[in-house]
Amino acid sequence: MPSDLNPAPHFVAPVRETEIKVDEVRVAAKRSNLWLDAWRDMRRRPTFWVSSVVVLVIVVMAFAPTLFTQVPPANDCFLENSNGGPAPGHPLGFTFLGCDIWSRIVWGARTSLSVGLLATLIGTVVGLVFGALAGFYGGWLDSVLSRIGDIFFAIPYILAAIVVMSVFSQNRTVFTLAFAIGGFAWAATARIVRAEILRVRQADFVMASRALGQSRIKTLISHVVPNALPPVLVVATISLAAAIVAEATLAFLGVGLGSTTMSWGNDISQAQQSLRVAPMALIYPSIALTVTVLAFIVLGELIRDGIDPKARARR
Repeated sequence: MPSDLNPAPHFVAPVRETEIKVDEVRVAAKRSNLWLDAWRDMRRRPTFWVSSVVVLVIVVMAFAPTLFTQVPPANDCFLENSNGGPAPGHPLGFTFLGCDIWSRIVWGARTSLSVGLLATLIGTVVGLVFGALAGFYGGWLDSVLSRIGDIFFAIPYILAAIVVMSVFSQNRTVFTLAFAIGGFAWAATARIVRAEILRVRQADFVMASRALGQSRIKTLISHVVPNALPPVLVVATISLAAAIVAEATLAFLGVGLGSTTMSWGNDISQAQQSLRVAPMALIYPSIALTVTVLAFIVLGELIRDGIDPKARARR
C-alpha cells in the first residue's frame, strides 16, 4: 500500500492532436459603390466604348481643330472650287462658295459643343437649385418653385430661344445663345432633382445629420444633394445632345450666331440652294451633327443603366 511519501503512479492517456478546419469567410477584395459598379457594368458593353471614342474625338476636335485640318475654314474659299468634289488635301470636297467642307465641319464642332456645354451648365445649375430647394424644404416654397417650373416647362425652349435671339439680334454671341437655350430648358431637370431629393431626404443619414445639430441648408448641401446627383448626370448628358440640336436648329432658321460663324446648322442651311447639284455639302455636316448627338444620347442611356441596380439585374 503506497504511503504518503511514495504516491501511486498516475497514467495519462496519449493525446492525439487533431487539426480542426474552420470554414473561412471570404470578404470581397474589390471595393464597391455606385460609381464603381456602374463602371464595371459599362466597360463590358461595346456601345460604351464606341460612344466614348466618338465623344472624345468631338471634344478634341472642338478644342484643337488644327490637329485635324490645316485649311482655314473661311479664308481659303475660291469660287473656282464651287461645289467641287474631293481633291488632295480636301477629302470631302467644297461648298457652293468654294470652302473646304471638312475644315468647316471640324471648326463647326467648336461652336456646337461650346453652346451645348454652356446651355447644359446653365440649365443644370438652375434646375438643381430649384429642384433641391423645392424637394427638401417642401411647403409653400415647394408650391411656388414647382409652379414656376411648370410655367417654364410649358414654354417650348426652341420657340423662346428664337424670340430671345430675335430681340438680341445685334448681340448674338455664344453666351447669349447659351442663355437663350439653357434659361428655358431647366424645368425638366428641376422635376427630376425634386423627385430624387424627396427620396433621399427620408434616408437615415439625413436624420442623423439633423440630430447632430447641422443646419438644414448644410445638410442639404453636404448630404442630400451629393446623393441625388447620379440622375442629374444622366439628364445633363442627354440635355447636352438636345442643346447641340437646338443650336443647329436656330442656325438653320437664321436666328443663330450669324451666317459668318462656323456652325453645322449654318452649313446645312447654306447647302440647301445647291442640294440637287451638290447634295454632299448638306449631307456631310448633317452626318456630323447626327453622329455627335447620337453619341451623347447613347452615352447618357448607358450611364443611366449603369447606375440603376435594377437595370443591371435585368441583364
